[in-house]
Amino acid sequence: MTTCDLCGRQEQDGAATLTWTTSVENGRRRVFCDTCSREHLRAMEGKLDSEYW
Repeated sequence: MTTCDLCGRQEQDGAATLTWTTSVENGRRRVFCDTCSREHLRAMEGKLDSEYW
């Protein structure tokens, strides 16, 4: 099961998480669902840590 680190959405189907985004912040792997990824795309491209979103 994969959980979005921003909104808490959970997904059991591995194929459904192919559109999710992963990042590494301070050495910790973070996973974001497709909805959160779309909403915060500019911040992700700007390499801002998720605490600033």
